Amino acid sequence: MSLELRHLRYFLAVANTLHFGRAAERLGMSQPPLSQQIRQLEELLDARLFVRSHRRVQLTEAGQVLQAQARDLLQRVDAAIDQVQRAQRGESGELRVGLTRATTLSAQIPRAIFGYRQQHPQVHLQLREMNSLQQIEALLAGELDVGIIRKRVLPPELIAKRLFEDPLALVLHATHPALAGHDPATLRLPLRRFAHDPFVGFARDAGAGIHDQVISLCRNAGFSPRIVQEAGESSTLIGLVAAGLGVCVLPASCSHIQVAGACFVALSDRGATSEVQLAWRREAAPPLLRQFTALLQREVTSA
Repeated sequence: MSLELRHLRYFLAVANTLHFGRAAERLGMSQPPLSQQIRQLEELLDARLFVRSHRRVQLTEAGQVLQAQARDLLQRVDAAIDQVQRAQRGESGELRVGLTRATTLSAQIPRAIFGYRQQHPQVHLQLREMNSLQQIEALLAGELDVGIIRKRVLPPELIAKRLFEDPLALVLHATHPALAGHDPATLRLPLRRFAHDPFVGFARDAGAGIHDQVISLCRNAGFSPRIVQEAGESSTLIGLVAAGLGVCVLPASCSHIQVAGACFVALSDRGATSEVQLAWRREAAPPLLRQFTALLQREVTSA
């Protein structure tokens, strides 16, 4: 027979009460089997643990040593079990999350991540700023666990779920004729009205996930945009509009980037939204990832 954790639990119950009857009651068992377990433990250790008399039970010196060691050992075992169960429930560990610079401007994303951190403080979130293409490459390479990206065609190794729709908006120079006598905050304009304007926009290889959607929206409006300047960052594009180089289509969440001379105006075109998604490897769905994606989706939809 080998030493088992139950032996230590039985021993501690007696050592802490110094009474076999009360210890047996705490353990939910009768006293004779408990006494038998203690005798087995003493035989296994070849040490006398208790001095028994009709009036009282006392720990021997060996029993006092075992009491301290057993208490420490069982606490560590219980802590290990708790950590394993937390990991199984997706409540601990590390999660590597990719996000784009623009998606963090959407109020839903910081709010959802804050809510997740509040509910799961034992999870270490490693947040990495990457554009959508970089996130896809990192997911395929196993360098990210989940990415927050703009909707695009994904490799078959990846799977994505919708988080929310981010409206697209026009960015116009403050002196643009379309704004004359109007408050930009109350305007809704069709994209076709700007068919003859020069455009500035994301370079396709910038991986912002917006380039192809803007081209498609313009074609649906009956024209192909004349792109005179490309850039890789939303703030740069807004600055180019403020410099008078052209008009631009960006997610409305980018309106948080204030640049003097540039105004955001809502688009009235059907489909003028950008879908923000969660993406991860198809074969990788550990509890930690499932818990994160489910909670983020709940947080965003309830906002």
